[in-house]
Amino acid sequence: MEKLEKQPCPICRKNTLTLMEDEKEIPYFGKVYLFSMTCSNCKYHKADVEVADRKEANKYTIEISGEKDMNIRIVKSGEATVKIPHMLTIDPGPASNGYITNVEGILKRVQNQLETTRDNEEDKSVKKKAKRMLKKLKNVMWGKDKLKIIIEDPTGNSAIISDKAKKSKLK
Repeated sequence: MEKLEKQPCPICRKNTLTLMEDEKEIPYFGKVYLFSMTCSNCKYHKADVEVADRKEANKYTIEISGEKDMNIRIVKSGEATVKIPHMLTIDPGPASNGYITNVEGILKRVQNQLETTRDNEEDKSVKKKAKRMLKKLKNVMWGKDKLKIIIEDPTGNSAIISDKAKKSKLK
């Protein structure tokens, strides 16, 4: 792992930014590079994942149908879109991070977004919809309901590592 400390932060301009680069081998996926920058002063953070070998734009689809599916490994680049039909879409943007997680980690991120909507939204119908989605999400996490996760990546740097996942070309 390479680490550069005391670099200038792009946000607060203080020399409190740490840059890190690491190389990992992920079974059934290959070699990836992990990049991150974190400022100890203003807490700015940016991370991404890049595949060592050039890949085609791809789309992964998986149906989550039980508690054991919570452990399925997911690699998501900063360029990828995560879609959970009838629930929400997480679009990439300038602040989008790449990460390696599992299905449970993705669902926890979705849960946090829905809880924020439930707690801060003033429109009662939006609040009610967030509550319904949270209930469904919890049922999925407990293995009592099913849910589809789709990851679309124009860079090909994302994957759902499972025999249950269907991989296709991104159109």
